[in-house]
Amino acid sequence: MTSVSVIGSGAWGTTLSQVLCDAGNDVLIWGRNHEVIAEIAKKRTNEKFIPGAQLPENLNATTEIEIALAAAEVIVLAVPAQTLRANLLNWKAFFPTNKPVISSLKGIEIQSNLRMSEVVRDCIAMSDSLVGIISGPNLASQLILRQPAGAVGASTNPEISKLIAKLFKTNYFRVYTSDDLLGCELAGSAKSIIALAVGMVVGMGLGENTQATIITRGLNEVSKLGVALGANPLTFAGLAGMGDLVASCSSGLSRNRTFGEVLGGGNSMNEARLKVNKTVEGVATAGAVLEIAHSLGVEVPIIEAVADVVSNTLTPAEAVQRLMALNIGAEIDHV
Repeated sequence: MTSVSVIGSGAWGTTLSQVLCDAGNDVLIWGRNHEVIAEIAKKRTNEKFIPGAQLPENLNATTEIEIALAAAEVIVLAVPAQTLRANLLNWKAFFPTNKPVISSLKGIEIQSNLRMSEVVRDCIAMSDSLVGIISGPNLASQLILRQPAGAVGASTNPEISKLIAKLFKTNYFRVYTSDDLLGCELAGSAKSIIALAVGMVVGMGLGENTQATIITRGLNEVSKLGVALGANPLTFAGLAGMGDLVASCSSGLSRNRTFGEVLGGGNSMNEARLKVNKTVEGVATAGAVLEIAHSLGVEVPIIEAVADVVSNTLTPAEAVQRLMALNIGAEIDHV
């Protein structure tokens, strides 16, 4: 039995905690919201983030971050991506540097353009060999029901990849291993942007032809960018790539797709934020991924269109018109 602390008591942190409990680990979940943590500890529920779910009896909970970090043999990060740096810097004095850290965060940090594993290593003086991620087509509201699903555990250290697969292995959750940390992390971050684009065309009343085109060409853009950064191109055909993209673009449970639908329906960014009222990583990530692409000379017109929409310089309708006006050529070379 491995002692695992999950840092973050939102929908995803709570869901991962259940999977880890089901896999036979000793799990402690941390959150700063005293009411949420008290509810998890006493009632085994988290109605704010996972309504209706009955959590495992052996799931422990705390609001004391020092206790959570000290008690763990392995640390799983499940806080919002754009808050990671501030949290880590606050915890730096007592954050262990000799324990495996697994990030479940999907996003690129704005301003620095760093992936989440890079933010961890930028804030905490720890070896690359102790850092890994878990990523894949995993919607919390379905996984909490123990519906069969798959994911990828990735690290530059194969032992950490194997550790992730072992920690999360249950009869309903299958975790594969990968040494392409960069590719898996980029794919998980960039899919949110493409899901926003799909949501926009859905909100505009456009059908499956348009949606399939956005998904396919969006995957092409993410793959080209990944390869330019040194990722394995096959990663983008796997669970962290195509798998996560399909789930996020196809499901009404996806926050990014839902946010895009609200925008496509004619609402402003402020109106969309009020209506969705949840963390939507694609909004922040779009500009960061676009900057990375520009720095490498990689053309990403769909990602660029989304970045322009969320920065209020383009409407969804204008974005579609711009994309359809692009010069085209061979499918594998140009969008």
